[in-house]
Amino acid sequence: MDHKIEFHLKELMESKGYSKSRLSRETGLRFETIQGYYLGSISRIDLFVLTQFCEVFSCQIQDIITYNPKKKS
Repeated sequence: MDHKIEFHLKELMESKGYSKSRLSRETGLRFETIQGYYLGSISRIDLFVLTQFCEVFSCQIQDIITYNPKKKS
């Protein structure tokens, strides 16, 4: 597959100086949930989780997750 969903939570957290533990405390989300988005290993996107991230980081959804379509040849 030449297209995929990419997660940018790791880069966003690093740029804002957040640890996974701190993000968990400030959002009320389980550490394991944050870890899944951090590693990009989730299989289903939860809009509540994305909303929590956007609120904490004052960002837009596309700052956290992007879709890269297949390039036409």
